[in-house]
Amino acid sequence: MEEKKSIKIKTFTTELRIFKTAKELRALDEEVNRFIAKNRVKKVISVSDSTTTDNTGAAIGLIRVLAYEA
Repeated sequence: MEEKKSIKIKTFTTELRIFKTAKELRALDEEVNRFIAKNRVKKVISVSDSTTTDNTGAAIGLIRVLAYEA
């Protein structure tokens, strides 16, 4: 009988600040990689990023969604 696979979703967020974005994105990458290693994720299905904005339309944050097989 075939084993049932479960798909899970994990959301990560970070604030984006002017002149510090590269550092913040590296830190977000590291956080996601730590999660994958700690939880022994064997298969990543999808990773997507979306920005959050303020009332002027300026990007102020990032939401990263990781879909993986558990």
